[in-house]
Amino acid sequence: MLLNITHETRYEYSPPVETAQHMAHLRPLNLPWQRVMAHALEISPTPAQQSETSDVYGNTRAFFSLQGVHEELVVVARSTVVTTDPPQPRGSLPWEQVRERFRYHAGGDYDAAAEFVFASPYVPRHENFASYARPSFTAGTPVLMAARDLMDRIHTDFTYETDSTEVNTPALEALAQRKGVCQDFAHIMVASLRAMGLAARYVSGYLLTEPPPGQPRLVGSDASHAWVSVYVPDELGRGTWCDLDPTNNRAPGEDYVTLAIGRDYSDVSPMRGVIHGGANHTLHVGVTVEPVNETATEPAAPTSSEEVKP
Repeated sequence: MLLNITHETRYEYSPPVETAQHMAHLRPLNLPWQRVMAHALEISPTPAQQSETSDVYGNTRAFFSLQGVHEELVVVARSTVVTTDPPQPRGSLPWEQVRERFRYHAGGDYDAAAEFVFASPYVPRHENFASYARPSFTAGTPVLMAARDLMDRIHTDFTYETDSTEVNTPALEALAQRKGVCQDFAHIMVASLRAMGLAARYVSGYLLTEPPPGQPRLVGSDASHAWVSVYVPDELGRGTWCDLDPTNNRAPGEDYVTLAIGRDYSDVSPMRGVIHGGANHTLHVGVTVEPVNETATEPAAPTSSEEVKP
């Protein structure tokens, strides 16, 4: 599938910002099942300095600084991506065996996935996550089967409710209230998997949403999305990261675009920065994802949604 993605972020400041430095994760990843054909980042006002680097997880991050006074910042990322369905493991080891791979043994082999077993800023260790996860992790259950059952339970037990949480709502609070948005569902699932001693990471990206039959695609109706990746090793010790989306209770396919991966949202937020001035600000975000054979009649319309809401 060939997809065009337009992601517009607009900040309005009062009083004006005097100087600013920003970091953005807005370039999709190149993966075996996903290839970036084109990408452009448009920034207004024009930055005094701009560069791109790769972070420790292989994500592309753009840095830019603004040295002049400005009342508004507009960042538009335009990407064209070719996607296919990611491969799915045919089988997996019992989850207890996978957990043992990450326990320290003198002289044991190091697995880089072990970094994703530990707590991170938005995903703390807590017994409540383990208690919620245990019904899915019965003795001898293959790790992927257990993870899929956990995904299904989160989808069933939790209510998707826009504006029920903020971008910095603790995962433990979202777990207690049994509602949230895709970021909350992803953090809860990551925390539950790690509570069982497994490696899990947070994935940010986009999802192509289909309109109801007979209705046209709504430009700007799509938004940033978030899901989970669980580490699934085989008998030979070769590991595969398998993506699961608890918000939609499915494995991502060619209609998903992976933007960045990390321990949690704090590693991969689409935009962050430090500003001097602008004590009050308003944020507008608009995302459009569409197949290239469908022509949008208007540009993406900014909305007041949070960055990670699907």
